[in-house]
Amino acid sequence: METPWVEKYRPRTFDEIVSQSVAVNNLKQFVESGSMPHMIFTGPAGTGKTSTALIIANHLLKGEDFYRNVLELNASDTVRMNFVRTVLKDFTQQSMLPEDQTIKIVLLDEADNIPNQVQQALRRIIETTSTRVKFILMCNYVDRIIDPIISRCAVFRFVNLSKEKIIERLHYIAKQEQLAIPKAQERAFFETLFFISGGDLRKAINTLQMAVALELLDEKDFNIDEILKISGFVDRNTLSELQKAIQSGDLQGVISIIDTIEYLDCRNFLRQIMREIKKLNLNPRQLNELYTLIGDIDYRVSQGADERIQIIALLADMINKVKSKEEAV
Repeated sequence: METPWVEKYRPRTFDEIVSQSVAVNNLKQFVESGSMPHMIFTGPAGTGKTSTALIIANHLLKGEDFYRNVLELNASDTVRMNFVRTVLKDFTQQSMLPEDQTIKIVLLDEADNIPNQVQQALRRIIETTSTRVKFILMCNYVDRIIDPIISRCAVFRFVNLSKEKIIERLHYIAKQEQLAIPKAQERAFFETLFFISGGDLRKAINTLQMAVALELLDEKDFNIDEILKISGFVDRNTLSELQKAIQSGDLQGVISIIDTIEYLDCRNFLRQIMREIKKLNLNPRQLNELYTLIGDIDYRVSQGADERIQIIALLADMINKVKSKEEAV
C-alpha cells in the first residue's frame, strides 16, 4: 500500500493511455517526426493529460537527461511573475556545456490558473526559446489561456472517459492487486466507483485504494454505502427516505433528514439528486426547471452561499413540483 495506485498504474506508453485515440495518434506523429511544437492539453481531470506529457518527456529524454532537462510544475500555486522572471527563465537559458543542444521540456499543470499578467510574461519566454525548449501546458479550460499563447501551441483535446473504459481499468487493477470483491456485488461496486469518480479515472483509482486501505471490501462487512459516505456522498437509504418525504410533500421531514447527515458535500449531493429526479416522474418542463435550478445552486455555492439553505430550497421546489403534478392529474 506504500505506492499510490494512480502512480503504480500510470500509463508508461502511448498504447496504455485510455480512450484518447485521436489526441494520442497525432502526438505519436509529432514525437516520432522529431519536430514537436509547444502544446496545450485541455480536458476534464483524470483523462490522461499529465500521463501523456510525461510519456512524451520520457520518449525524448532518457536517464540523466530527463532529470536535468525536464521541469514539471503545478502552475496554479507556483507560476507567478517573480518565478517566471527568475527560475523559469534561468531554466530555459541554462546549459551544462556551450555546445549542448539537448531539448528542454517544461510541463505546466493547471496552467489555466496562471494569472493573465503572468501569462503575458510566459508568452515572451515561449517566443524566445522555441528552438530548444518545448512547453506542454495542461488545463481544464483552454479559454482561460490567453490567445497569444494558444496561437503558439498545438491544442489537443482530451475527452471524458466512458463508463466501460473506467470500469475495465478498475477490473484490471483489482486483478493485479488480487482483490477479493464479493461476486454478488462486484458490478454494483464498480458502478459506484464510476459514479463517485464522475468520469475521473484518477479519482476512481484513489477511491478503490481507499476502500482497500480502510478494509471495506471484506465479504462479511462489505457495504457500498460506506464507500459512498467516505467519498462525501449520501448513503442510499438516506436518499430513499428523502425521496419518500418529497413525494409525500413532507418538507419538515425533508429538513429533519438533511439535519441527520453528518457531513453533507453540496456538489456531490447535487449529483446524486440529478439521478433521483427521474424517479419523481415529472413532466419535461418541470424537469428542465429543476435542472436549471440545480445549475443556479451549484453556482451560488461556488460563490460562498450557505449549502444547507440552498439544498433545502431545492428540495422544497421538488416538493412543490410533485404537488403541482398531482393537482394537475
